[in-house]
Amino acid sequence: MSTKVEQRTYEDALSWLRDHGFDLIEAPGTQGRVFLKKYTCSAAIQKDGEEGVKIFAYPGYLIGGEISKLINRGYQQFLKTAKTEVPATADHLKSLQQFTEELKEALGLPSLYNESLGTVSESYHYDRVQDRDKPAAARPKRPWEVTKLKPASTKSRA
Repeated sequence: MSTKVEQRTYEDALSWLRDHGFDLIEAPGTQGRVFLKKYTCSAAIQKDGEEGVKIFAYPGYLIGGEISKLINRGYQQFLKTAKTEVPATADHLKSLQQFTEELKEALGLPSLYNESLGTVSESYHYDRVQDRDKPAAARPKRPWEVTKLKPASTKSRA
């Protein structure tokens, strides 16, 4: 059962956002870019082509006036900004998910099943898998890569 999602124009999206309680702030020095705020969360959208609209800044919880990035460390999710990193609480995640779902509806974007179950992080950093995201040449050598096993002795028992 598929449902067709109709993507909105930039002006229609702005109208929908205003009607549903979003605070809209024009980005200084740019044309066709707007910051959105609701539920202590924020994101930015911009005009895409003639009439289209796309997300410019991924939704995040506001911490100290800065949009945070949600990071999953395997055992807990964190809200990270340039200055600080705080553990994400259930209230933070609920606000962020509500904001994201309403933003997708405003822009006419599809709501995916795994994202509807809960808040999805933009990146995942597990504490036990270090340096995996670096290129192979830049990764430090693992202990089993550094130690070379000596070949077994070939003495005969004659």
